[in-house]
Amino acid sequence: MGAWLGMWYAIGGTVLWALNVMKLKDQERLILWVFLAFWLYYAWRVTMSFLWNLKGQEYIKIDQDAFYLKKSIWHFGKTVPYYFENIKNLRFEIPKDGSFQSVWESSPWINGGERFEFDYFHQKIRFGRKLTEKEARLLFQLITKKIKS
Repeated sequence: MGAWLGMWYAIGGTVLWALNVMKLKDQERLILWVFLAFWLYYAWRVTMSFLWNLKGQEYIKIDQDAFYLKKSIWHFGKTVPYYFENIKNLRFEIPKDGSFQSVWESSPWINGGERFEFDYFHQKIRFGRKLTEKEARLLFQLITKKIKS
């Protein structure tokens, strides 16, 4: 994935070079600026996916009152508490091997693969990126035990 990201940056560098060095008509400049806007959006997304695959982690802490979730890259991230009395409809889903979802989530530029989902004040909170079925079942048992007690 690093080579793919490097080529993406090379394309962006080439477009920036063309905007600054080449003599372009106004319409050509406009097209390159529009292209660069889309390029920048996907450069950000792919860079974050690359960093997540290198050093990304989800930290989960459970105490008597709440479930704390931190999604971090190189330990930078914000810990968010989710109080048990407000967690509704905790569920998890593991895609079947060979399914479209399974193949899609195994691609390196995809961050997704969150296995767990619950409702929290009319929001859907997702976590548990790319967990195996065994890991997901164990975590589900632990969290549901805490929610019920």
